[in-house]
Amino acid sequence: MAAIVPRSSGTRLVETRQRGWVDPYAGLDAFTFTRYAPPPGLAAHVDHFWVVTWTGLAEPYEQRIVSHPTVNMVITGDFHRVVGVIRGGFSYTMRDSGRVLGTRFRPGGFRTFLGAPVSTLTGRFTEIGEMFGTAGTALVEQVLAEPDARAAVTLVETFLLDLGPGQDPLAEEAAALVDLAEDDPSMTRVDELAARSGRPMRSLQRLFRDYVGIGPKWVIRRFRLHEAADRIYQGLDLATLAAELGYADQAHLTRDFTAAVGMPPSAYARLASRRRMFHVEQG
Repeated sequence: MAAIVPRSSGTRLVETRQRGWVDPYAGLDAFTFTRYAPPPGLAAHVDHFWVVTWTGLAEPYEQRIVSHPTVNMVITGDFHRVVGVIRGGFSYTMRDSGRVLGTRFRPGGFRTFLGAPVSTLTGRFTEIGEMFGTAGTALVEQVLAEPDARAAVTLVETFLLDLGPGQDPLAEEAAALVDLAEDDPSMTRVDELAARSGRPMRSLQRLFRDYVGIGPKWVIRRFRLHEAADRIYQGLDLATLAAELGYADQAHLTRDFTAAVGMPPSAYARLASRRRMFHVEQG
């Protein structure tokens, strides 16, 4: 089996916006978004903690997300759930004032907490209290009662550390393979990832279902859709995009893009052009 080296924090993709956010600049005046790195004891399992806060919105604001191959644990006044990998896009509507605290687990990183194949969570929303019992219910109550965001993140860190997550070489391998699929825009087929991993196709598929929660074909295609959204938003040529990202034709890309993003590439390009012009004028 080929050695897959995990991506270090120093080599993560540098993003000028939140990858996967639809029309990300529209919300800059509506809310603030902050990330917190996990402590060393959770770094093998948690990608980051994230906090979204908003105050006194005059009108409800909806943020749509093109999902990632990750599990999130989300606590807000509206709900408190473990969210498995979401195949389509999803959105959250902010009203008045509020806060969302999320834990984004690394691909494969939730397997040790779940003790079962991560695919059992795919497409599902499970109450934290249902999954973790009274300790999970108490965590939700404490986080909602804590006004300071960083202190609330510390509560979640302590909760996860107290669960005693162990090291799992297969989880590390799964995370490294997902990183590889994300970082290499030229990768468009599962057989390419299998060759890089040194695993037979079926073995790779089993690893992804068990640890990531969804198959490698979906993972690769989702990252290429993220890439497409980035390129369209930056104003790059759409005509050659489908071929570069491994689509049979532009119509296939349009179908996948529209299903995930909620609008076709041409409409997204027009929206992005207006946003870029606005920020240049405001700059």
